[in-house]
Amino acid sequence: MCKTTNLFPTDLNIKNIRNFLVGLDKKVTLLDGTQRQYIYFDNAASTPTFTFIRDAVNEILEWYSGVHRGAGIKSLIATKAYDDSREIVANFVNANLEKNTVIYTKNTTEAINKVANRLNLTKDDVVLCSFMDHHSNDLPWRKHATLIHIDITEDGNLDLNDLEEKIKKYQKHLKLIAITGAANVTGLVNPVHQIAELAHNYGSKILVDAAQLIPHRKIDIKSDDNPQHIDFLVFSAHKMYAPFGTGVLIGPKKVFEEGDPDYVGGGTVNLVSENEVIWTHLPDKEEAGTPNLIGAVSLAVAIQMLEKIGMENVANHEMELTRYAYQKMNELDEIELLGPDQFSSFENKLGVLTFNIKEMSHSLVAAILCYEGGIGVRNGCFCAHPYIKKLLKVSEEEANETRNQILKGDRSTLPGAVRASFGIYNTKEEFDQFIDVLKMIINRNYKGKYILDKKSGSYHPENFSINFEKYFTFA
Repeated sequence: MCKTTNLFPTDLNIKNIRNFLVGLDKKVTLLDGTQRQYIYFDNAASTPTFTFIRDAVNEILEWYSGVHRGAGIKSLIATKAYDDSREIVANFVNANLEKNTVIYTKNTTEAINKVANRLNLTKDDVVLCSFMDHHSNDLPWRKHATLIHIDITEDGNLDLNDLEEKIKKYQKHLKLIAITGAANVTGLVNPVHQIAELAHNYGSKILVDAAQLIPHRKIDIKSDDNPQHIDFLVFSAHKMYAPFGTGVLIGPKKVFEEGDPDYVGGGTVNLVSENEVIWTHLPDKEEAGTPNLIGAVSLAVAIQMLEKIGMENVANHEMELTRYAYQKMNELDEIELLGPDQFSSFENKLGVLTFNIKEMSHSLVAAILCYEGGIGVRNGCFCAHPYIKKLLKVSEEEANETRNQILKGDRSTLPGAVRASFGIYNTKEEFDQFIDVLKMIINRNYKGKYILDKKSGSYHPENFSINFEKYFTFA
């Protein structure tokens, strides 16, 4: 069995990481029949992987067996790899495993739901989250507590004054502040340690949804006795170049040692009799069923990759690319950027550009980028409907009309935007190609006739279909 450190080239760095991207050379057929190397600008949704992560997966597959389940050598190897991965995750964010536990989940959404299920909240309890948060850090709290939203400023930033006012207003009932580390719509980074200190001053805990932030910036949850300590940290491997089905929840052991786990079954118990269940220790107690060995190993190797490159180098590369992208976008009068369009520094801004072209549907723009540019972006509301509504200044009358249309099965009037988001491997040359296609769209020089599917809200070119079997098919 190889050591994962041997998987990485000795000279691996931010400048050559692109050479190891899985699928980099893939070409797609465009509307005019030509082929173009695909450009992936949807990293805020999910990321591709790299050859050494794939190699590590292939390596552990040769030793695959049930984790914590068998007495055979393969099972012992698999179990050690799984357990070792947890330490790599903890060290990446400086989590103290004497007081905290690292629980593997399917994704960030499941991790947040687990916290919501395990905090013993009632409707008398208040949870604060913001209008900029993803639905996954909003909807779970609505089920278990009274959710109050922190407002945003005119340009889309978190309103810290409103946050403090609401903390003071609800402090008697406030149990948790659940906040995103960075907004998936605008890429704006929140001062999570400042918020943590504020929360702790008023007797509350803080949960940080780090799904968007952790692949791009160094995160330190700080020691448990530090007033800026992050109590709960959640994130997903698929957004940090390990798309193999693992999420992470880091939180205080004492929260999860008490009571019953939210999912029960195999692996969660020490003893079961007709009338009694004795739960096992953490983190196994909270990981019902057969663990995802492949997901854990791939996440650990992705973390090692990021550490080898250096998170400061990752941040600097992406800040430079984002600065360049904003400069280019601001040169186009027809582009309307969501959030601030000018930054003195990109320290607190991720590589996310969300925009509309004047007088054009966001869905149509995304379709043309796809079919005539070979560029993958995201469009819509990005699972952040309240944030989009505020950024686009959608009136209540417009919102009600959209609601009525959706209830009728018509999603074509749903407001939204187009989002381009960067990873560590993206380049200025790719963005130049993106700008060229945007200029073509702005000048209405695109070739296709696009048909709107009201049920999905998507546009598709007339008389064109993708031959999916050419790219992938089951035997």
